[in-house]
Amino acid sequence: MSLDEVLNQSHQAFKSCKTLNDLEIEKAKFLGKSGSVTILLKGLASLSIEEKKQKGAEINLLKKSIEDNLEQTKVRINNLILEQKLNTEKIDVTLSGHKQQLGSLHPVMITQERIEQIFASLGFSIAQGPEIETDWFNFSALNSPLNHPARSMQDTFYIENTDEHGQNLLLRTHTSPIQVRYAKQHAEKYKHTEIMPDIRIIAPGRTYRVDSDATHSPMFNQIEGLWIGTDVSFADLKAVYTQFLKIFFEDDDIKVRFRPSYFPFTEPSAEIDMAFSKNNQQKWLEISGAGQVHPKVLENMGIDSAKYMGFAFGSGLERLTMLKYGINDLRLFFEGDIRFLQQFSQT
Repeated sequence: MSLDEVLNQSHQAFKSCKTLNDLEIEKAKFLGKSGSVTILLKGLASLSIEEKKQKGAEINLLKKSIEDNLEQTKVRINNLILEQKLNTEKIDVTLSGHKQQLGSLHPVMITQERIEQIFASLGFSIAQGPEIETDWFNFSALNSPLNHPARSMQDTFYIENTDEHGQNLLLRTHTSPIQVRYAKQHAEKYKHTEIMPDIRIIAPGRTYRVDSDATHSPMFNQIEGLWIGTDVSFADLKAVYTQFLKIFFEDDDIKVRFRPSYFPFTEPSAEIDMAFSKNNQQKWLEISGAGQVHPKVLENMGIDSAKYMGFAFGSGLERLTMLKYGINDLRLFFEGDIRFLQQFSQT
C-alpha cells in the first residue's frame, strides 16, 4: 500500500468518527503497534542505507500528517459534543443566585464563650493545657494513685507510648490537670514571696472517657474552676457558682442545692443540683461536682496546705447547653445536622 493510500484512508476513517472512542479505535489502525504506519516503519529494515533515509523521511511526514489530522478531528468532535450540550442543556438566567452561607459557632462553643465572659467578670482568668496527659497529672496528683478505686469512675483511653520520663500517657478524662499545671507554675513563681497571690482560673476544654449512650459521649467538653487563697471557703464556692448560674440562665430566682458527695480531690465534696420544671413539677438535675481542694492535692501543686485553701468545680458544657436551650438529645451536638445548627446561627 502506497503512502498516499494510507494517508487518504486515515483521513476518511477520522472523518467518519462521531465520538472520541471511535477516534481512538481508528487511530490504532494507523498509529498503533500493528497499525499501517508501524508496519511501514518495520519494512525499512530490508532497505539499503540510502533507501532507509529517503523512505524513512517520507514515512515520518506521513505520520506527522496523520497526527495533525487526528488532533483536528479531536477538536471537531469536542466542538460537536459542546454544541449538543448547549442545544439540550438550558440555563434559566432569571433564577436568583445562590447566596454563600457563612458558618457560625457550634452551640456548645457559644456556651463556652458565654461562660468565659461571665467568669472573667467575676475575676477569673482562662487556663489551658494538653489533651494528651500523663498519668500523674490526670490521676495521681489529684489524690488518685495507681490502683485507687476512684480511677474506676473514669474509664480511660490510654496511649501505648510513654513520655520522656516513662510516664503513662492518656487522653485526659477531665480538665483538672490544667488546674494542677497552672497551680504548680504559679506556686513556683511566687515561692519566695511571703503571701502568694490568689489563683483564680477556669479551665475549659475537650475531655475523653470510654462512655457512649444517649446521655454520654466518649468526647465531651468540660469547664472547671479553681480559686485558691489564704481565706477561700466553701461559702465562696456557693456564692460564685450560684451567681454564675443566675447570670448564665438569666434568672435571679434560680434554685440551687449543694448535696454531699465524694471526690478524691476535694474534701468536703458536693454535687451541685439545679431545680427545673417538667410537667408542672419541680425536678432536680445534677449540673456540677465541686468541693474544697483536698490538702494532699494542694501539696502536689507545691502549695502549703496549712496556709492556703480553696475550692474547685467542674461542669459539662453539653449539659449546660441542653438546659439553656431546651435540647433533649445529646447526640444532636455531634450529628452535624445543618437544620439543628442553623437555629444557633448568630449571622
